Amino acid sequence: MTDSETTGPAGVNVAADLKWQDLRAAIAAGWADFKTMPFYGLFFALFYMLGGIALYFGMISSGQLVWFIAAAAGFPLFAPFAAIGIYEVSRRREAGLDVSWPAVLGALRGRGNGQLSAMAVTVLIVFGFWMVLARGIFAVFFAQSGIGQESAGMLLSAQGTAMLAVGTLVGAMIALALFSVTVVSLPMLLDRDVDFVTAMIASLEVVRRNRNTMMTWAALIAAALFVSMLPVFAGLLIALPVLGHSTWHLYRRAVPAAG
Repeated sequence: MTDSETTGPAGVNVAADLKWQDLRAAIAAGWADFKTMPFYGLFFALFYMLGGIALYFGMISSGQLVWFIAAAAGFPLFAPFAAIGIYEVSRRREAGLDVSWPAVLGALRGRGNGQLSAMAVTVLIVFGFWMVLARGIFAVFFAQSGIGQESAGMLLSAQGTAMLAVGTLVGAMIALALFSVTVVSLPMLLDRDVDFVTAMIASLEVVRRNRNTMMTWAALIAAALFVSMLPVFAGLLIALPVLGHSTWHLYRRAVPAAG
């Protein structure tokens, strides 16, 4: 362990000196991975994009505009899981291993110990909690209107603007908390035989010890996903693969290889 590394509560060595230059290097390496093997990233991004489109048409067609906004705000919470196969492409390229569809798709099972599934359940619970909170926030601001009568006009009112402001703040806090426990943990669960609690603690430790850099990374991810969702989610075809590959390389810098 070097002076720039510390041992976190989970017993995993993590870097304590991440800088903006590390983010640039990770993005450059992620872009290189995507350019070299674009079809894997496009494949996973396409499924994620189609999920967003289905969410949009399903909720808008049923007149649930407000709930679509809430669901769309929580949609990026699932992006790290959509990128698991993308992490595996970068991992195998880095290790000089064969990159093939069976190998990459097999990574969706994790290491066969159920830890990725446990993480997925955790995220689903958080998403459900967010939707409950969103309904509660709506009820606070529109108690007299009655849920189910939402419209675009309501969102443009003073109450609607206040509701969106509060909802955005609450949603951002939830997203930041989830980012903190997944940004390192998901790549680690592919890379090491650890349990998901240990991986989450290591992820939190990376964020805690490199707060400014990791908050910058969180902001970059949020901005990229938000912008890429605007043109009918089409921008995700590029944003998700590049962010996924880049996250792997940032993980490698943040959590040095054991040994």
